[in-house]
Amino acid sequence: MKIGYSFWGFLGNGVTDTPDGGRSHRRPFVDALLARGHDIVFLQADRDRLEAGDDLGDAYAFDDGSPAIDVLFLEWRWAIPGRNTTLCGTEGHTCDLHRQAQLINHFTVRHRTPTVIWDKDRTLRAESAWRRTAHTLVCEAALAPTPGARSLLFPVAEDLVAQADPGALAAQRRDLVLGYVGNQYDRDEPFERFFAPAATHVDHLVAGKWTKTDRWPHVRFVGRIPFEAAAGVYSRSLATVLMLPERYSAVGQMTQRIFEAVLAGCLPLAPADIRFADRFVPQELVVRSGRDVLERLSYLREIASTQQHADLIAACVDRLSLFGLTKQVDTLESVLHGLVGTNATEQGAA
Repeated sequence: MKIGYSFWGFLGNGVTDTPDGGRSHRRPFVDALLARGHDIVFLQADRDRLEAGDDLGDAYAFDDGSPAIDVLFLEWRWAIPGRNTTLCGTEGHTCDLHRQAQLINHFTVRHRTPTVIWDKDRTLRAESAWRRTAHTLVCEAALAPTPGARSLLFPVAEDLVAQADPGALAAQRRDLVLGYVGNQYDRDEPFERFFAPAATHVDHLVAGKWTKTDRWPHVRFVGRIPFEAAAGVYSRSLATVLMLPERYSAVGQMTQRIFEAVLAGCLPLAPADIRFADRFVPQELVVRSGRDVLERLSYLREIASTQQHADLIAACVDRLSLFGLTKQVDTLESVLHGLVGTNATEQGAA
């Protein structure tokens, strides 16, 4: 199929001052679709070239018009006041939302092009008409998606998982007990409950955009770091805490942070109120309070560099199969073929 793919972010490392978690999985996902014979044209701006000065060559095609496509695939964008709701050309404006509206009007509405919406941030309203339109389908990165939506998780490449060596990762020297890479957005409650109490007692580091931190003066915030530096933080850290906004934790939507941490040998502690927590991490790493976090960290420090440590890392690596790239590409292909087939039948009947 020829897929028109709309995303607002980067395929490469991009720039530091941007909240694009999709960089961890977008390019492998696209490359896997290309390897299966699909033709992909990107319909938003080429931010790798325009903002990061990164020329990815002829491997990827961009088009700011309305090219002929079989399917429209949207990484869903939402209104962010002062950023993409302002007039084009004004300071700080990004045109992702305007471009998405243009694409939907042209393809989904006017030409009834089969459309897949990947609601990666869970911002599409439950009552949205796109959830009830015959030639559209919503995917969510959750184990318990909204009724009518399909589960399409953030993918991790199987070759990266296969290369992970639990023994070598356990033997690695780690000068941080607790590390976290990610932004503050809607994470104050789990941070207050699970991370902040432990940070009082252990060497730690928090990287990312955290703008309201006055109530945690004891926490070491270092600000945003380059995307490629995240692996370095996790490689230095014995453990991390998987902190999710409530709208994610309620449906079992795990972010890419889990495989970024695990592949660096950093053990992820999962709050018990994350739905399906024990599918993401071994039961030994499920925590219910800040005290639990401290107790688990104490235990992990005791077993560091031992076979027990390596076994725990191995158990975490095994659970990454849930996010396997092949499985996620299979899911999307199934969705695409189903939509295109249904659409062709309806148009033939008309």
